[in-house]
Amino acid sequence: MADQRIYSRIRIIVNRFTCISHLICTQSFPVHPVHSADAICPHLSQKPCSQSVRGRVIPWEELGRARIPGSDSELVLAQRGREYSIKIAGHTSELMNSRLHGSEDALADYACELIVNRKWPRVLIGGLGMGFTLAAALKALGPDASVTVAELVPEVLEWNRGPMSMVAGYPLTDERAQVHVGDVADLIRASDAAYDAILLDVDNGPEGMTKEANDWLYSLPGLLAAQAALRPHGVLAVWSAGADDRFTARLKKAGFSVQTRMARARPGKGARHTIWLARI
Repeated sequence: MADQRIYSRIRIIVNRFTCISHLICTQSFPVHPVHSADAICPHLSQKPCSQSVRGRVIPWEELGRARIPGSDSELVLAQRGREYSIKIAGHTSELMNSRLHGSEDALADYACELIVNRKWPRVLIGGLGMGFTLAAALKALGPDASVTVAELVPEVLEWNRGPMSMVAGYPLTDERAQVHVGDVADLIRASDAAYDAILLDVDNGPEGMTKEANDWLYSLPGLLAAQAALRPHGVLAVWSAGADDRFTARLKKAGFSVQTRMARARPGKGARHTIWLARI
């Protein structure tokens, strides 16, 4: 009987020790079903450590190039994981990045909130980019809206239908969206009281980088043409990488009442961009 009691106590101690050991091990070293040896002690396995794989820098991969009409410059589309970038060849700064589109969204949000209650609103967007402004406009407006986006570079349209189609949520598939491959300036010149809102995200704002002909859009004649293309109480919304007091004065000289708003590249952080809301 004494031997049996001793044996029982030994079993209890062993069981408790096993439970405590299991608890310590599972809390200190989470067991992964496939690579548990790597998780507990990486040098026990001949496989490379998973953290070194996750921590490696993913290089940019160039997906395409496109000549800008009327210019000697090229646009370059690149991808890094799920991130996309468009820049001018030979420049380090980006024109746009799929992670930094807060101000492109705001361009549409700020303008469309001024016309959202109108029946059959018509909107013209200058510059497709990565599709974020178009997507935001379609989201802000009702089913009776019509949104035309003018894109000068045909390859940018193909990129939005191809490798970048998902980044903005496939706005080009919306039946309310129409695409004009060409210069938005041509549409503005040819229009008379046609749009409730004109949204310009062309080049880098009034101080352009890609095409000298874009300067006309921000000149006094260009602003007067935009005013003529707008319906009564319409809004001209202009995106810019930075503030420009001379452009504000030019808008006022053209007869617009002007409001200047700021928007961040990312929610609550990132670069501060300028958006002019000019109304007639």
